[in-house]
Amino acid sequence: MENTPPDCPPPGSPGTRGRVLVVDDDPTVAEVVVGYLHRAGYAVEQADDGPAALARFAAHRPDLVVLDLMLPAMDGFEVCRRMREHGPVPVIMLTARGDEEDRILGLETGADDYVTKPFSPRELVLRVDSVLRRARAAAPADGTGPLSGGGLSLDPASRQATRDGRGLALTLREFDLLAFLLRHPGKAFGREELMREVWGWDFGDLSTVTVHIRRLRGKVEDDPARPRLIRTVWGVGYRLDLAPESPGTEARPPAASAGPPSGGRAR
Repeated sequence: MENTPPDCPPPGSPGTRGRVLVVDDDPTVAEVVVGYLHRAGYAVEQADDGPAALARFAAHRPDLVVLDLMLPAMDGFEVCRRMREHGPVPVIMLTARGDEEDRILGLETGADDYVTKPFSPRELVLRVDSVLRRARAAAPADGTGPLSGGGLSLDPASRQATRDGRGLALTLREFDLLAFLLRHPGKAFGREELMREVWGWDFGDLSTVTVHIRRLRGKVEDDPARPRLIRTVWGVGYRLDLAPESPGTEARPPAASAGPPSGGRAR
């Protein structure tokens, strides 16, 4: 992990861009992360274990949490769960492990993004910027109102979503992903395109999109193993069908294009 301070001047005085809580028991990592975020214009609080993080979270609700997975006394998964009990808050999870199951569990716990150690602090700041931009976009810039179709209803202004009248507990990214698909029903998107349009990234691990699609299916499909709404388009990516055909049948392009979704195998 690089630890040289940025050469560029900060975009504003510390605190002008929001409050971030950094939770990491490694003092070297915490010092570097706090320093970069401070220089980028964020007010930063720090905790080195789960109980301390929850106490700071309760005392001063942050705009975003950078949360290490491996913590003493209480791991990052449990800390994230307990924070989520008090309402949505953007969480970027740090993990020293590259194991896919850890990344998946972190995202399914409610994390909006993850960064694997060792990492570039500059990239982490960009991720913080990106997640906060999405969190603060209570309504789309083009003024689009409520969205509906296939039994789904989303209100971007209130960030509320329902399926057949039943409330859906969606994370920040899940809501944005479903809203994007509802704005473009019947159109197939590759994972690279979804990452660019929904996450605002031109880089990143495409499995992030796969995990969010899988988790979203678990919340909006009657049978997530045989999706009827969010369908896999082999060789392309994913598509939202508001008037689906028989369950479990995946949309396939011409034979010459058959294969897994863009960027990796389908899940």
